[in-house]
Formats: sequence, C-alpha cells, structure tokens
Amino acid sequence: MATTTCCRGSRALTLAAGVAAALLAGCSTFPDWLPSSGPSRQQVIEVQEGQPDSLIQVVSVTDRVARRLVASQQQQLFSQVLASKAPFSYTIGPGDVLEVSVWEAPPAVLFGAPALDPRSGVAAARSTAFPEQMVSSEGTLNIPFAGSLQVAGKTPQQVENEVVRRLSGKANQPQALVRVIRNATSNVTVVGEVAASTRMPLTARGERLLDALAAAGGVRQPVGKVTLQLTRGEQVHALALETIIRDPKQNIALQPGDVITALFQPLSFIVLGATAKNEEVNFEAQGITLAQALARVGGVQDRLADARAVFIFRFEDPAVLDLPAPPRTTPEGKVPVVYEVNLKNPETFFLAQGFPVLNRDVLYVANSPGAELQKFLGIIMPAAYSVLNTYNVTK
Repeated sequence: MATTTCCRGSRALTLAAGVAAALLAGCSTFPDWLPSSGPSRQQVIEVQEGQPDSLIQVVSVTDRVARRLVASQQQQLFSQVLASKAPFSYTIGPGDVLEVSVWEAPPAVLFGAPALDPRSGVAAARSTAFPEQMVSSEGTLNIPFAGSLQVAGKTPQQVENEVVRRLSGKANQPQALVRVIRNATSNVTVVGEVAASTRMPLTARGERLLDALAAAGGVRQPVGKVTLQLTRGEQVHALALETIIRDPKQNIALQPGDVITALFQPLSFIVLGATAKNEEVNFEAQGITLAQALARVGGVQDRLADARAVFIFRFEDPAVLDLPAPPRTTPEGKVPVVYEVNLKNPETFFLAQGFPVLNRDVLYVANSPGAELQKFLGIIMPAAYSVLNTYNVTK
C-alpha cells in the first residue's frame, strides 16, 4: 500500500513538472494569471528596456546616484540664507504712535509758566508732554515751535536730537524725550498651526524665531511634524522645527516685516509588495531614509521577497537625474522614475542609510522567483493529483 502511494506521488510530481515545463516553455516570467501583489523584478526593468520612448526611467541606486539625491534634498539652513549680521535697531515708521516730552531750564520757559519748587520757592525745570501723535503716511510728526519733523527711518534718539536742535534759541536749554507708545511698523507676524496668531513687536533686545513662536502660544501639532516657513521680503524659506530647536544657529534674529508660518504637513510614503505590512506610513518633517523606511514596515519578508528588487517609485525633478539625453516629462515637469535597490549587495546598506524617501513615494518589494514557483506549484499540484487519480481509475 505504501509503495502504491509512493508511486502515485512520484507520478504526480512527474506530471506536475511536465505541466509546469509546458506552461513555462519559452517564458522568462511566470504566467500573468498567477496571483501576485505586483510586477516582478524583470517586469519592472523591462518597462524601460521594451519601450525606448517610455516616460519611465529605471535607475539603479549607486553611490553616485545616492549622493546626487542627498545633495538635491538638502535644505538651505536659515543661518546660511537669512541670518543678519547687523543687530536689530528700531526705527520709527508711518503708523507708529509717539509721545514727545520737552524739558526747559528756569527761569524763562517757552511752553507755559515757570514751575516753582514748593519748598524753596525757586523756579524749577519744567517739562511739557505733548499729546500722543501718530506718524503720518509721509513719515512726519508736528511739534509746536519745531514744526514738521521727518521722523520715518530714524531712531527715537535721533528724533530727540532733532527736536532739541529745532527748539534751541526758542526754549531755554531744551531737552527732549521721545517715547514709542505703539509700535506699528517693527513687528513680525506669526500664523499657521499656532495656538493664537499674533503680531509681535520687536525691541532692541533682538527677538528670535522661537521667541515669536512662544509669543503665539507654541505650535498645536507635534513638534516633529511641523515646518517653520519664514518669509522676508521676496525670500521664502522653510525648515523643520526640530532642526531649529536642535541647532541654535537656526534660531535667527528677526527683522521687521518677517512672516512666520507654522506648517503642519503630514508626510507619508506607501509600501507595497513583499514586506511585513502594506500600508501608508507617516514620517517626520525632518525626513526619513530608505533604511528607516524599511525598518518601520518590518523589513522585507524572508520567504517572499526578492532582495534584489526593492523599488522606489517617484515623480522626480529632471535636474536631479544625470541622464545622457533630456528625458520626457509629465505636464507638471516631472519625470517618473523607478529607483532600483539591490539589498543582496552589502554596500547597499550603507547607501540606504542616506537615500532619502520623499513624501508620496511608493516603496515596492517584488516577490522572488522561488516564491512565484511555490505559488505556481500550489495551483497545479492539486490538478496533477486529480489527473493521476482519474488515470488510475480508468486504468
């Protein structure tokens, strides 16, 4: 009985092998009807090789390619593009509200009657505070007996000196004090994902980026997922908040008119194929590498994955690619690129530690030919046994 069963098994295997050979004769890959989570390594590579005019570029990740990608994704630091060497110095501008006070020495006074010291009866210095005034749109301020003063662009100390100069010869030893009641021009604006959007006045202290963020009540989202965008004139630059906190040089001094926008931009990549889990994975604003991405999805499946066939599908900027001829692009000016990573090569693990994964990337790991063969045999073996049983019955 055991011999009969063994013979039947041998015949089934022989028949299965014959059927597999017949079906696969002349084919470089397994049949398309075989269940699969995606294309094989060969099918991905042939996308470009079989279609010379294809938009898709298949690029093997080498040290040179990885270096170009890292260089292209390096963010310009605030300390490199926005740091100001000159310390902030407040200057008056249109819309500021000022209070001007003038002191005169006794006994002759220009503004009002002389003041007497109640204890000695001797005339004392008299001060006169003029009503608060808003600097006009032309940048001027009016002071009695001094006339219209051009104050825009000047510091309070410079205006004081100008008031004294104008009153000299009219008032007795005049002294002036200019006080800013409301600062309407030397402000920074903080908006976005903060507790409360605000306009923060700048002072001679020299407020910095994180000072403005604190004045707005901090960010409403996790620090690791927030990017700070700083707009200064026509310059617009952004940097991850974590980078600014970690590197004090990026906490730059602010300038009047700066606009700080706290951006919450959920970044994610999609992983498919022979990995421990297929899902959309969020990552921090500071970025993530291929090695980190693979680790977060549990790595490749040992029994299914083709370690030579790890692919990153991305719409890439043509300037990043080092191609012999200008590539065709999408209407958005991007090039569909498939980066091929071979994890069978030990050197690739060093490259993966620097290779950047970007927002909306698709990470795909193809099945190995051995896994495809197992599935194929799993389908035809029951059919082979059925044919064998039918053969034995008829026999």
